[in-house]
Amino acid sequence: MTKPQKLKDFAKYYLSEFSKEAEKSGIFLTDSEIQLLPANKQKIGDILIVSIPESLSHKKQEIGKLLLLMDEKVRLVLNDSGITGQFRIPNRELIGCRDYESNSTETVHKENGCKFKLNAAEIMFSKGNLAEKRILTNGCDGEIIVDMFAGIGYFSIPIAVHSNPAQIFTVELNPNSYKYLCENIHLNGLEAVVEPIYGDAQISTPENIADRVLMGYVRTTHEYLEAGVKAIKKEGGMLHYHETVHEKDFPKRPIERILEAAEKCGRKAVILESRKIKKYSPGVYHVVIDVKIQ
Repeated sequence: MTKPQKLKDFAKYYLSEFSKEAEKSGIFLTDSEIQLLPANKQKIGDILIVSIPESLSHKKQEIGKLLLLMDEKVRLVLNDSGITGQFRIPNRELIGCRDYESNSTETVHKENGCKFKLNAAEIMFSKGNLAEKRILTNGCDGEIIVDMFAGIGYFSIPIAVHSNPAQIFTVELNPNSYKYLCENIHLNGLEAVVEPIYGDAQISTPENIADRVLMGYVRTTHEYLEAGVKAIKKEGGMLHYHETVHEKDFPKRPIERILEAAEKCGRKAVILESRKIKKYSPGVYHVVIDVKIQ
């Protein structure tokens, strides 16, 4: 029989078909507890990340064992209980590790022909932005690009790998993310194309240089809009502005912020497209506005 792909179904299957093995492994879950098992999980490299509800916190080690049994390619399992601070640092703990394997939370994730090295216990990695990354890999040939919130290279690495930009300047303030950004530039062989800049995007963003500017941060991105506009060369260029906004204020609020920032910089902004990327919280969406700065 093929292993069920959903954790609830796998738990029922394993506890019924392999009851003796489950007992030896110390895996005990009632029917009501099985119904509370998380439906979603994220695989980053050889690490699996889940969010276990508080009502099942006393069973998290058992759930970790179950998840290791589900996927033989998973080395360890982390339980995620949210993010904190300016750098959106995740709160994650180890709840499962395969015997005789390293319990290091560092891994290399492969996605769309790119390699991303990171510490999954300390750095967020969103696989949900893959469509947006693909959009940005088209039409960047010969361009100078500024990535104001580069992280570990979420957008810059795919652009450099799949397009043919002249140069990408990547700005990152989080020292941990910056370390992995530099490693990922090397890991993908992009030293000649991608230049990392350690610093605050408000201060360290190059001016009057870019054909295209990426502002792939959320929550406080609007505070950096003027720096983003100033990065565009005088001949004009594209700006991709990300924001979190309540659905009732989309697309009016982010567009108004862009137009105001452009006016302050003595530039003109032409809105080309507004799109929702994903739901951020109830009623709130992560959105992107594509803008031509003249």
